[in-house]
Amino acid sequence: MSRESTEIIRRINGGLDQLVLYRNDIKRLLIIALISRGHLLIEGLPGTAKTLLAHTFAHLLGGDFKRIQATSDMLPADITGFYLYHPGKEEEFKPGPIFANVVMVDELNRLSPRTQSALLEAMQEHQVTVEGHTHPLPAPFTVVASQVPYGGPGTTALPDVQADRFLLRAWSGYPDAAEEDEVLKNIDRISESHARPVVNNDEVLSLHREMTGVTVSDAVRGYIIDIIGRVRRHGDVQTAPSTRGSIALMHACRSLALMSERDYVIPDDIKELAIPALHHRIHLKPEAEADGQTPERIIREILDETPVPRV
Repeated sequence: MSRESTEIIRRINGGLDQLVLYRNDIKRLLIIALISRGHLLIEGLPGTAKTLLAHTFAHLLGGDFKRIQATSDMLPADITGFYLYHPGKEEEFKPGPIFANVVMVDELNRLSPRTQSALLEAMQEHQVTVEGHTHPLPAPFTVVASQVPYGGPGTTALPDVQADRFLLRAWSGYPDAAEEDEVLKNIDRISESHARPVVNNDEVLSLHREMTGVTVSDAVRGYIIDIIGRVRRHGDVQTAPSTRGSIALMHACRSLALMSERDYVIPDDIKELAIPALHHRIHLKPEAEADGQTPERIIREILDETPVPRV
């Protein structure tokens, strides 16, 4: 790992810590998603710093930030953009809010399935196609989306194909007493402060290039495959992670290794990221849910049972 990468990550971390006083686990996952050129899904409660985190993150990168407040009546064009017709002139493309470096989609599961599908091409291929014309998105490009927990009025469950586009999933709950006290003590500084860029686009893209050079040994790849296989065979699982889930876990672990100043992945990286990478890709059988089973419990159980390779 180069000194330059260590310094870039240090500056991003330091900038986040200045304005977001807790949510260290989510800050870590956000940086991992950025390095991996992936996206982060945050399931959580209102008022738990999700938008502040995404907004601060975008400004630290020196990029554009757009926030989309999802509602059930939004159309795909409200996200991707549209062509404006001028009599006697060529049509003009009006880019939607998806054209930014960091896009925050609040309450994603309030969008209809049709409008959710507008995000698929953007998140997978970093481009959008409108009326047959393809438009590349800016680089770097990261989507940070929140969804209302446990469903609720006006929500639609994310289709598997949409959830699968998120590299990682995080839970954003209420802070503990010490964290909340820290926020209250510093709220004036937080409210008046504005994040300034600490890196540029080229530096961010260099992190991804260096991540692809992180080594994953045969034994560690086998460990990932063993874990995924056990999830697929678990009696309570109805839908298990596809190969995209295996790839997401491996890429996330390579990014974590880079953050840890290593050029190789170790089993502890997999143990740390298995739940964020796989939780949202698992659907349980109805009878298992009725008995109180959860994807997190299944993943922890499998991690405890799976032999750890020597590296």
